Amino acid sequence: MSAPWKDVPLLEQMARDGEATARVYNNIDMGDARALMAGGPRDAGDGLVITRAIKFYADGALGSRGAKLFEPYSDRPDTTGLMLTSREEVMPLYQEALRTGVQIATHAIGDQGNHDVAAWYEEALRSVPKAEWKLADPRWRIEHAQIIRPSDYHYFDELPIIASMQPSHAIGDLHFAADRLGDARLDGAYAWHTLVDRGVIVVGGSDAPVERGDPLIEFYAAVARRDLNGFQGPDWRPNEAVDRATALKMFTQWPAYASFREDELGTIAVGKRGDFTAFDIDLMTVPAADIPKGRAVLTVVGGRIVHRAD
Repeated sequence: MSAPWKDVPLLEQMARDGEATARVYNNIDMGDARALMAGGPRDAGDGLVITRAIKFYADGALGSRGAKLFEPYSDRPDTTGLMLTSREEVMPLYQEALRTGVQIATHAIGDQGNHDVAAWYEEALRSVPKAEWKLADPRWRIEHAQIIRPSDYHYFDELPIIASMQPSHAIGDLHFAADRLGDARLDGAYAWHTLVDRGVIVVGGSDAPVERGDPLIEFYAAVARRDLNGFQGPDWRPNEAVDRATALKMFTQWPAYASFREDELGTIAVGKRGDFTAFDIDLMTVPAADIPKGRAVLTVVGGRIVHRAD
């Protein structure tokens, strides 16, 4: 979630007053980075609202041809997209984040956008002596990581970088991505399976309100790699779909890790917080096409029922 810095006190007060019914892991924008780093990560309501990450925006979106590519868009050879920030702007903040224990999350969609951010991460991580790091494991993220050159996968498993991806992007973009990118660049598009096989933590999200925000649509997209009508299109790299066990981790265990809370959240176990949602279908066995038809019948946060279907 990305709530503005000015709204953080309101969110925190709601958590303290018992009005928050969902956990919030908040990222603030680059413009308020210094304010967060001055005080360090914030936690309110016994872990209900945590603000500990800064979100940067490296490039634009694929649909608008704003995602930064190395080579021109196949359907608009006069443009390669645009970068929205520069190394000079982000590097001092990246370095300071290492010293203050604040997490970095950078939006990158195009192949050059992802390459540049990964290279900046590598530079920052190497330029600050580890003795000065607040955390031995900073767990930096790239948000979206949609189009990656296969030659750049190594950044994700070697540095490492968490890939925070939204499977519904792939089933929406499949209607125009081939036109934007051409076939060859699809090899690195929405490459969940490849990244997981390399040992990368791939976090599933929804990108709401850009997308619908329905976790069952996201789960379906990850395992089916088809749109909601069952359409996939020619050679939409079906091998990049993941199995259901992996998809489940993408929306439970791995987000807990990405938010430094794997000891509290992500699985149901003695000593953990007791967060879970029950659906009226078995996500692991129903036909894939039926996954989006399910509905939540029970939601529990911290052992407290916050939603029960009628």
